[in-house]
Amino acid sequence: MIAGDMAIGEAVTKYPGTIPIFLEYGLHCIGCHVAASETLEQGAFAHGMSEKTFAEFMKALNKAAAKGRKKR
Repeated sequence: MIAGDMAIGEAVTKYPGTIPIFLEYGLHCIGCHVAASETLEQGAFAHGMSEKTFAEFMKALNKAAAKGRKKR
């Protein structure tokens, strides 16, 4: 499961299928050097994401991550 306190880089590394979700929500920081230490929550709010949109973003990330696990 992906949580808001997970580093962006960790989420992308563990669940590469989430990359389109990051891009869809305007978080192009997936390759940024800050992604190694910045959490999903920090990145989202730093880019002006509302709490409601963040909740939707997290739901979409976890849905994409679950799809990726099923393919293994």
